[in-house]
Order: sequence, then structure tokens, then C-alpha cells
Amino acid sequence: MEHAPQEISASVVTVEVTDRNTGKTYRRELPIDYYETANCLRLRGESLSGAPAELVFFTDRGTARVRDLTGGGPDEDGCGRRG
Repeated sequence: MEHAPQEISASVVTVEVTDRNTGKTYRRELPIDYYETANCLRLRGESLSGAPAELVFFTDRGTARVRDLTGGGPDEDGCGRRG
């Protein structure tokens, strides 16, 4: 059985869209740095002015971890003991 990768990364992203008016599908390769883990998906590129730009999308697991790290989670550790 093949194991799922711990992280996925690439320096080019292929975007595929289907136009809602015509139904025609278009594919584009974009120079975007892609990085994915179980916690988040991060896209890095440049803005229209050439400045660095970044988008981060958290998974449910990643959101829970951020909440715990910032004090918003339950007062319980991962082993079930009270803090």
C-alpha cells in the first residue's frame, strides 16, 4: 500500500476552468509556488506591481492547530489530560 506524501510542492501550477457561458474548458500554467501539508495549502507569486504575494488556505486540522496555539482551544492536551 502506498503512503500519502507528508508534503507536496511545485513551482508551476496548472489551472483548469470551464467557462460558465460557453462550457468551454481552458488550461493555463502559472508560475506560482505551491506548497501543501495536512495543515494548509500555500500559494506564492507576485502581485500586479511585482511585489511578493501569498495566499494560505488552512485545512480543518490546520485551523484547529492555530486555534490551540493561540489559546482558543480546549484546556486539554492531545493525550486527554486537563491543563
